[in-house]
Amino acid sequence: MTTQDALHPLFTETFPATMDEGLLYISVPYRTCSHLCCCGCGHEVITPLSPAQWSVTYDGENVSLSPSIGNWSLPCQSHYWIRDGRVRWSRRYSAAEVDQNRDRDRRLLARDTRETGPTRLSRLRRHLLFWRQ
Repeated sequence: MTTQDALHPLFTETFPATMDEGLLYISVPYRTCSHLCCCGCGHEVITPLSPAQWSVTYDGENVSLSPSIGNWSLPCQSHYWIRDGRVRWSRRYSAAEVDQNRDRDRRLLARDTRETGPTRLSRLRRHLLFWRQ
């Protein structure tokens, strides 16, 4: 496998059992993207799409993912951006920076989950409807 300097979008409902290099698989129904790590190590990288995780932009030809892809759990620990279909390599993070990044990501995800979860009013409605039956 070789280092990738570009990723081309492929819109699909589900991901194939074996992914091809150089493709960014985008599943709109499952709000998830996936690709093989751009360093060439062959590991699959999954990027869930949500306000607290990643967002994808498609201009009709190229894609961008935001924020960067930090593969801290992989042996390669590669770190890169996908901008307009091009892979832009970033610096390596220290262990402390990785920990800070993970903590921030957990907080954002927890906040997003609370904000998009059922509201008190919707829970009360559901409770009242249950007891009316």
